[in-house]
Amino acid sequence: MNGSRSGTGVAIDEEIEGLIETLVRKGGSDLHLACANPPVFRIHGELRRVPEHPDALTAERIATMIASLVEPDQFAALEREGELDCAFQFRDGNRLRINSYRQQGELAAAIRLLPNRFFSLEQLGLSVNLLHDICRLHAGLVLVTGATSSGKSTTIASIVNEINKARAVHIHTIEDPVEYRHESNKSYVTQREVGRDTASFAEALRRSMRQDPDVIVVGEMRDLETMSSALTLSETGHLTFATLHTSDAAQTVSRIISSFPAAQQSQVRVQLASTLQAVISQKLVPWKDGKGRSLAAEILVATPAVKAMIRDEKTHQIKTAMQTGIDKGMRTLNQSLVRLVREGLISMDTAVQYSEEKENIKEDMGLVHVERDRSDL
Repeated sequence: MNGSRSGTGVAIDEEIEGLIETLVRKGGSDLHLACANPPVFRIHGELRRVPEHPDALTAERIATMIASLVEPDQFAALEREGELDCAFQFRDGNRLRINSYRQQGELAAAIRLLPNRFFSLEQLGLSVNLLHDICRLHAGLVLVTGATSSGKSTTIASIVNEINKARAVHIHTIEDPVEYRHESNKSYVTQREVGRDTASFAEALRRSMRQDPDVIVVGEMRDLETMSSALTLSETGHLTFATLHTSDAAQTVSRIISSFPAAQQSQVRVQLASTLQAVISQKLVPWKDGKGRSLAAEILVATPAVKAMIRDEKTHQIKTAMQTGIDKGMRTLNQSLVRLVREGLISMDTAVQYSEEKENIKEDMGLVHVERDRSDL
């Protein structure tokens, strides 16, 4: 990255450039900067100090580093408002998502290194047949959920990339910020960034109907208005992808419905039942050797039976439908974790740690039965 320059042509601060070079070299995902602390990397999901940069950072140093990465008007907005989300691209192709904020009155930053390539569907760690089915859809709602850093953006971007290569459609994305840049291939792709190209997700979604889209990507369903717009778009013949910060498929369905006023929930259940195509709830789980992570995913396919459960207020039955719906491409998080244990990639302790139903996963592995047998000795 030597000689990298910011979008304004100003040379990037040498210290932040060196930190980003080290992050790339070590295979890390995030760089954290905070006053009176040394830089910290996140590598394979774990926070680690940076031996090459052991000294604590001053507020002035952090401000200088951030200012060298962003546009002058963006830095002015950060100083004025105390918050900034933006993306930045180096000349060598590496892109960063920068979230800068104030803590204890001083500037801090969380800087994420964005993958500079798309994954093939086979590399995602999900059912390839299901992903191909999703790529062929012409309408409906596909939700990818999970905590921050669970790979949601990567999954959606890889699906969109596959559609871009295979279908002549208009793909329209609304993101904050734009993380993956898509170049029009067989599809025609337009990408809007909240804060730069549009005021908000909700405003961009309202306008999107007039922009003749076939496939719409909503970076995140953050509020009631965005959820309502996404449901309407998917109901009116658009294939709509969106993310949510929920931990499992059943919770995702309940979360959407409960976000609406009680008087509207019956109508929303009908809308969701008619439009939902699939929910993919993701977690990235560390390997036993500490050298990488695998995707553990819960997959809900909106079969006629599942749609009826949503419509008839029986979402508590969704988990059972997933457990028995393997032939439809469904699986629970526990089933995904057990598979990773049996493949030797993750430890049983890790599987239990990441499970939402810890006692059940022990039963799935046969551990409860073994423990009971031993207690009888």
